[in-house]
Amino acid sequence: MVVPVFNGSATLPELTARLEGVLALTAAAYEVILVDDGSADDSWRTIAASAARYPWVRGIRLMRNFGQHNATLCGIRAAAFPIVVTMDDDLQHQPEQIPLLVEVLEQGYDVVYGFPEEERHGFWRNVASQVTKLALQSVLGAATARQVSGFRVLRTSLRNAFADFRGAFVSLDVLLTWGTTRFVARRVPHDLRRAGESNYTFIKLIAHALNMMTGFSTVPLQIASVIGFVTMLLGIVLLSAVLGRYFLHGVSVPGFTFLASVICVFSGTQLFALGMLGEYLARMHFRMMDRPAYAIAMELGAGAGPAR
Repeated sequence: MVVPVFNGSATLPELTARLEGVLALTAAAYEVILVDDGSADDSWRTIAASAARYPWVRGIRLMRNFGQHNATLCGIRAAAFPIVVTMDDDLQHQPEQIPLLVEVLEQGYDVVYGFPEEERHGFWRNVASQVTKLALQSVLGAATARQVSGFRVLRTSLRNAFADFRGAFVSLDVLLTWGTTRFVARRVPHDLRRAGESNYTFIKLIAHALNMMTGFSTVPLQIASVIGFVTMLLGIVLLSAVLGRYFLHGVSVPGFTFLASVICVFSGTQLFALGMLGEYLARMHFRMMDRPAYAIAMELGAGAGPAR
């Protein structure tokens, strides 16, 4: 089990208690890795208490907040067993559904998503979530991308496909496609959030979608190329109209409005294309800086060795 934790001190005790009963019936050996992603509350203290109480709980504390996908990647790389289950810390994902997803995985798949029957978020959060999934679908080119979720079961061996990945912008679902195409999704219940508010705001989800598209695909560049080609055709049509009017009627096209509109269209297209190129150059810049996806400050629990 890998659980990225951010300000989850209010829900972690119940989560670990529910996991105790579920995992004991699901596997002969197991561990729960709680990754504290720079929480501002008492999450790390709660994780330490859980590790002291349960021998199968491990805690990893990151130096600062790196993001949910980065923290999950950290946990997956630290996992010791052949199957990994990832889920959120807010109890919207039901631990009792884990055996169902594991059973589906054993039917020959490499990744199984627990797709919510009904997403219990606000209107704008749902809109942003759909935009993110559309962006992911454009990257993956698979219908399953519309059903991705933080509640997933995967084979640990898939991490070998992205063992050398060291980018600061992480999309775990894209990285998983580097190792397999055997994805499937199953509908599971999705509970209301027990405490606090979601840390994924509308702006953060849109930013994540843009990072995903510019960091792992060439779709934005292709869009810029298509827009450039269309505006070029528009320019040819306008030029033909101006020349035709001059040669047929001996007059040019009058009016400042027409000229200003044409300049705005072409200038906007050029700036849009330059902006897309700038986004890719920025990501190349950060990759050359070799910024890590995460940095560990401390570990505790079974197999972690001395805290560091």
